[in-house]
Amino acid sequence: MERPHPGVVVLPERAGEWRVRALAAVLATDGVLSHTSALTVWGVAPALPQVHVSIRAGRRAPVLQAVTTHRVQRLDRAAWEPYPVTSVRRAVVDTWGSAHGRPTEPRLVELARAAVIETLRDGRARAQDLRSEADVRPALPGRRTLIRLIAAVEDGSQSELELWGVQHVLRGPGMPEFVQQHPVRLRSGTVRLDAAVLRLKVAVQLDGAAFHGSAEARERDTRRDVALAACGWVVLRFSYRRLTTDPAGCRREILAVCAAREALLRAR
Repeated sequence: MERPHPGVVVLPERAGEWRVRALAAVLATDGVLSHTSALTVWGVAPALPQVHVSIRAGRRAPVLQAVTTHRVQRLDRAAWEPYPVTSVRRAVVDTWGSAHGRPTEPRLVELARAAVIETLRDGRARAQDLRSEADVRPALPGRRTLIRLIAAVEDGSQSELELWGVQHVLRGPGMPEFVQQHPVRLRSGTVRLDAAVLRLKVAVQLDGAAFHGSAEARERDTRRDVALAACGWVVLRFSYRRLTTDPAGCRREILAVCAAREALLRAR
């Protein structure tokens, strides 16, 4: 048997497993999994080498190998066998605070942003819940940035690419008003447009390579664009590379198409 922490023993062949190390940390501290470790349990983030647990502020934080112990005033505890773990909303905000308190760790900042976007997108957290959690922590590092990100996801941005596209392309000088995630009913089902100028029936799709790089994905997009065209929509697609390297050119193309649609409407 191995003894990773005082009072805890594990089977040697399982000592390297993340789930075993996480449970050992909880047993050794009598705490709850929190921060990135809680996100791992909730299926939001990958397992990282360091295990995070939270304990009440009045207790002494033990020094344990590969374990970070946080002393907190409000100990949030949810049940997820075999661990006690903080709630999703608390884990997201805790991770955000840790990430933005360490500006030299951009990977952790990316993880924290992804956790906000993913949990809001799939409904595991509500925007108001994350704001409420941030409201009771006015000194939270990066708090203003978190509130802005929550608002942007509420407005319809569902990925980092969409967030970037909205900020740097769709909201450029002279751009029309866009509605994000606008639903359109087709024969094959309802689709959502990343951004749409409703009066002109101009749709802008922001294509991330991870979702649109395969031949199957491109064929699916083509079929959907044809179906939208049959309903009177003009669909403009911009790749990740194009959006991030030529935002001004993307804006010019959008404005040109919108101007042409305006002319068609006036000519009728």
